[in-house]
Amino acid sequence: MNAFRKEFPSRFINTGVAEQAMIGIVAGMSCRGLKPFAYTIATFALFRPFEFIRDDLCYQNLPVTVVGVGGGLSYSTLGGTHHAMDDIAVACALPNMRVIAPCDPVETAAATQWCISQTEGPVYLRLGKAGEPVLSSEAATPFEFGKIRTLRQGKDVCILGYGPILNLAFKAADELAQHGISCQVISVHTLKPLDNTGISEVLAAFKNVIVLEEMVPRGGLADKVKGLCWESNAKCTLNTISLKDEFIHIYGSHEQLLQAHDVTVSRVVKSALNK
Repeated sequence: MNAFRKEFPSRFINTGVAEQAMIGIVAGMSCRGLKPFAYTIATFALFRPFEFIRDDLCYQNLPVTVVGVGGGLSYSTLGGTHHAMDDIAVACALPNMRVIAPCDPVETAAATQWCISQTEGPVYLRLGKAGEPVLSSEAATPFEFGKIRTLRQGKDVCILGYGPILNLAFKAADELAQHGISCQVISVHTLKPLDNTGISEVLAAFKNVIVLEEMVPRGGLADKVKGLCWESNAKCTLNTISLKDEFIHIYGSHEQLLQAHDVTVSRVVKSALNK
């Protein structure tokens, strides 16, 4: 952000703690033919100016990108006010809103390029915090908006997820390999519109499917995959791993909060082993 501000000072506006005004400004800019990005911590990018996003952006279907940084529990030490545990459900519920949650910096760059080029309407772009590892460098398929993407090939178990939490999927896949189990990892980076066809094909191809997400249990990918599982009459075992449906009042690192919510590598491994 600082590098962009220095290089393009006339294209950077700091609205301060005035998120509603920020959304109103980008709506006006979009109406004048610009392609603005509204960026701040996820809870303040989406929840605080929610009515403005609904009425100014979605109702008018303006091609504005709302960037929420710190998705999930990334801002662990700042407490529940900064934990974006339910943002995917809220964003997906908005008519005309498209929702993208990249898994790493490479996917983020590709998603940003798509946001710049698209003219269809508003986008909620959910990011992590900073320093996340690159997971998609050896992806079998390229980033394509609205399509699931295979990051790691496997044949026995498939993990579906989005965002930096997929790092746990890779660690679990490495551990499962020691048990002789081949694990496929898929990035469902586009939550809306969801790739129903691609996910249904996964449900038909694997005996064991796991959904991993840094979100509350209701309104996220887990619910959507359960619905697709029912609609397609899938025969696979489906395990879903999400955050608990509660605010956990502890102070600690991101990893410690994930452990408190029981979102861990060991839980993914146990789900894959049906334990």
